Amino acid sequence: QVQLVESGGGLVQAGDPLRLSCEAFGRTFSTARMAWFRQVPGKEREFVATNIWNGGDTHYSDSVRGRFTVSRDHARNTMYLQMNNLKPEDTAVYYCAAAPLSRDGYRSSRDYDYWGQGTQVTVSS
Repeated sequence: QVQLVESGGGLVQAGDPLRLSCEAFGRTFSTARMAWFRQVPGKEREFVATNIWNGGDTHYSDSVRGRFTVSRDHARNTMYLQMNNLKPEDTAVYYCAAAPLSRDGYRSSRDYDYWGQGTQVTVSS
């Protein structure tokens, strides 16, 4: 079994930075691919960014590319999301997700087996 624990959310102003962390516990070979998703009430969970255990195969959604950076510390089983130049439309609950490398896809929530509890990010204008 795998447990994902997110931290780092909060209330910031537009233009501010914020860094989220996600630490994995348990069968970490099942967390070779990790990703960030976000969700606002009434909408589907949206893909944000992903990479694999060595920091490679990195992908971003169009809405965050150039502002957000995903990184991994394999020794600490931790993934980070550095969010710069935050905008009010980035307000959401951010979720960490994990899956083994055997999965072909990475943009759908159905591609992931494990999820964190979510952390709220609120960006005021």
